[in-house]
Amino acid sequence: MEDPADARAEPWGEGLHNSNNNNASPGGWPGARSGQALAPFGGPPAEPSYLGRVVLEIVESERTYARDLRSIVEGYLGKIIDAEEPVLRPEQVSALFGNIEDIYELSSTLLQNLESCANDPVAVAVCFVTRSQEFAIYTQYCNNYPSSVAALAECMRSKVQARFLRECQERLRHALPLGAYLLKPVQRILKYHLLLQEIAKHFEHKSGEDYEVVLEAIDTMTCVAWYINDMKRKHEHAIRQQEIQSLLLGWKGPDLTSYGELVLEGTFRVQRVRHERAVFLFDKTLLITKRRGDHYVYKSHIPCSSLMLIESTRDSLCFSLAHYKHGKQQHNLQAKSVEEKRIWTHHIKRLILENHHAIIPQKAKEAILEMDLFYPPRLPRCSPERLKKSWSCQPLPDTVPQPRQGRRQS
Repeated sequence: MEDPADARAEPWGEGLHNSNNNNASPGGWPGARSGQALAPFGGPPAEPSYLGRVVLEIVESERTYARDLRSIVEGYLGKIIDAEEPVLRPEQVSALFGNIEDIYELSSTLLQNLESCANDPVAVAVCFVTRSQEFAIYTQYCNNYPSSVAALAECMRSKVQARFLRECQERLRHALPLGAYLLKPVQRILKYHLLLQEIAKHFEHKSGEDYEVVLEAIDTMTCVAWYINDMKRKHEHAIRQQEIQSLLLGWKGPDLTSYGELVLEGTFRVQRVRHERAVFLFDKTLLITKRRGDHYVYKSHIPCSSLMLIESTRDSLCFSLAHYKHGKQQHNLQAKSVEEKRIWTHHIKRLILENHHAIIPQKAKEAILEMDLFYPPRLPRCSPERLKKSWSCQPLPDTVPQPRQGRRQS
């Protein structure tokens, strides 16, 4: 999944639908603030403004998305559940579809709300603000997606299962296989904030309560995308951490999970050492190893609370790490680029500050880190930490809920 801070909106204009929304409710927002221009009395309908076409695109794309989700739930999952003879094992079904039924239910409800907005961009923005917490279900789906890909690959290696899935595809008249449709929720949740940004970009008045509502919707959905990407990153790092533990030789310390999250890993040339060193930076310690085939041989580790960083003034790529209680234990590392050195030294400074025994004021920490000229991607105005608490979400467990047997969507 791409970082929302780096994502770019797709080209607009030609791809936008240019049709009237016949499903709009007459009880929607007043037409004067709508993206749809009013037609002269007795004349032909006026062409929608660009902003009106953006709003129509959001509604139409959600309608297409909900239809695609329904085809997965009814055309694949429903057929598997209704089959007289089990085609897939229960654990395969669970891994393959995750909580797709919940995703479909949310999209169907959101579509109904959007269709009742009478093409009003502010009303569309309100739909996302009021349902912000419900998008938490995408976290589970996105975390499960790698398992879904693996389960589908396993199914395609079975002649019986592969034939069944192809028959479902033919029955639905889908040009693309199931895998392409299972990816759609991942793509969609990371695109909502980009669609809303188009509303803000073409909003007539860049001030006032209406514009603030649009900005709040953008921030809300950017938070959702940021949080999902962050959870995915932590999930992947946790898997990688378990892999490092299984490959580590000569380590007599506790389980690596006791040192917190894996922050960075890299390979560095070390002064006066023949072979390169594989270095792993965790929340609470720095681990130095040597590669031996597919394994890592333990060489040293330094707790972040005792870590000392010394940056070389003669070599722009070098920096040294030492245990401040044991000055002789010093490791002189050479990065491959200035950017790599900057990232590593920034995170090492951050962890030294966070693990320092003395209480350091937050403003002082920020001032020290800003000296690196390290600017992370801009986060939305709403607090991701607050969003985490309101969702009460945790990374996906080892198992995912079983599909609800016999359930049908109308």
